Amino acid sequence: MKISNDQEFKAALSNLSATQQRQLGARYSERVSGSLDNPRLAAVLKTALAPDSSEQELKDAYKVAKSIATKTYTACGRDADWGLQAEHFAAAACAAALTPADQAGENFNAAWKAAIQARMANNCLMIESDSGEVENEADRQYRLTEAFLAE
Repeated sequence: MKISNDQEFKAALSNLSATQQRQLGARYSERVSGSLDNPRLAAVLKTALAPDSSEQELKDAYKVAKSIATKTYTACGRDADWGLQAEHFAAAACAAALTPADQAGENFNAAWKAAIQARMANNCLMIESDSGEVENEADRQYRLTEAFLAE
């Protein structure tokens, strides 16, 4: 399956189970979180990516990701610590991927929400690095999703 736009991307994600959405959402988060120096976030990702994580471990990881996202939320909108804002969005992507079923709405798509938050984190990292290079995070996510679906 070739994904070339967000409509196709979202359709592909909507066909995934909750476990697959968590794992794929965590992969989107992992790509942007690798640029950050937060051991708590790294531990959350490890739990989210592990296929054998227990429900309790996943709930605990969600709480940690949510607490990081909440703590760093106040940095958003300030004149700007882009690294801290990137950390906020990366943590929000992890939290989205780990959202427990009892807290997700009927139409909630964890992978989609994680993807959008990861894109925001990537934008902040690009601004912080002042590299001038345009990195298409959406395209990377399409390729990652295609590879995941081919597994």
